[in-house]
Amino acid sequence: MFFRIRELVHERREEVARILTAEHGKVLSDAIGEVTRGLEVIEYCCGIPTLLKSEFSEQASTGIDVYSIRQPVGVVAGITPFNFPAMVPMWMWAPAIACGNTFVLKPSEKDPSASVWTAELLKEAGLPDGVFNVVHGDKVAVDAVLEHPQVAAVSFVGSTPIARYVYEKATSKGKRCQALGGAKNHMIVLPDADIDMAADAAVSAAYGSAGERCMAVSMLVAVGSVADPLIEAIKERIPNVKVGDGMDPSSEMGPLITREHRDKVASYLEEGTLVVDGRENCPDEGFFLAPSLIDDLAPGMRAYDDEIFGPVLGVTRVATYDEAVRLVNDSPYGNGAAIFTRDGGAARQFQFDAQAGMVGVNVPIPVPVAYYSFGGWKGSLFGDRHVYGPEGIDFYTRGKVVTSRWPDPATSKVDLGFPQTR
Repeated sequence: MFFRIRELVHERREEVARILTAEHGKVLSDAIGEVTRGLEVIEYCCGIPTLLKSEFSEQASTGIDVYSIRQPVGVVAGITPFNFPAMVPMWMWAPAIACGNTFVLKPSEKDPSASVWTAELLKEAGLPDGVFNVVHGDKVAVDAVLEHPQVAAVSFVGSTPIARYVYEKATSKGKRCQALGGAKNHMIVLPDADIDMAADAAVSAAYGSAGERCMAVSMLVAVGSVADPLIEAIKERIPNVKVGDGMDPSSEMGPLITREHRDKVASYLEEGTLVVDGRENCPDEGFFLAPSLIDDLAPGMRAYDDEIFGPVLGVTRVATYDEAVRLVNDSPYGNGAAIFTRDGGAARQFQFDAQAGMVGVNVPIPVPVAYYSFGGWKGSLFGDRHVYGPEGIDFYTRGKVVTSRWPDPATSKVDLGFPQTR
């Protein structure tokens, strides 16, 4: 079944990508990339027999074998965000169904068409009716899912306030829950870093997907003398980012999801030192905001503290590595963090020091491959399991230990003592 699903998604990835671009607005190349990353999780789930293998201990005691098994949870639900309407659901429904559960998807009401496309594709692949289900709506639909007595587990990706709400409501009803929240991802650049490589990475990670991704780099922490040349290198690159219609092959960045969100993102440009103003030189029609760059941000400023979720890159300057790490760790979020350096010792130390669930060394967006798991720390995750990968398999299954004995009836007797290994 999953090999058939994998083949259909692969064959039609451009078809669903065009649906994403038409409805969400992201550029077609980004939409294809989204589907491709989601497909990797489906491919991982093609190996589900191996992933569900457990342990067996023969003769744990005389004539007794002990083994573990993993069984499905039952009915599970996924509540997904607008920014990746194909990929994030794949992170959830693929491992959930592969583990033997039925799945209810509540997609974002801003761009729900990909979920309908998915339902039709899974039916074509041969998935029985009722295994994959789609429920449309807003908070009313979310609450119905969270309160339904037959829903045993809930996965969520969205903002931190809503993640906290979903987690608290789901767990109060006795449900298993993993709720991934927002982020404020810092990219530290040390003085020994390659300026061009760091500038390329910062532009790519800050403005890709119009900044509407929870792993976007939104704060650049420039250490020591690297600040001025790094900011100048980023400033030189920004005019080369082509903002426009997502269907235009030359476009590299599309619009934001709504007018209200575009205006909210633009409101953050009033703090710090505005180096590049994204309100200028962008298309007049549509919810566009071009890449923006703000220097001299610091904790306590809205543009520093908040998850902006748009094409705005802030810069803060510090003197030392220790100050830079303190900024990362003082953030209430802990999704991703990155460091750019040529110093192997500093890079290795950072992987221990950073209080974040995903760390990049000369990698600005350290989203794990499908056979690892995705998730943050602190206010970026509510629950104890990350999504997809090994932790995803754990989340969508329950462990059971079986102790088995096939004795000779002639040896049976009453024994009220505490069970012992003999």
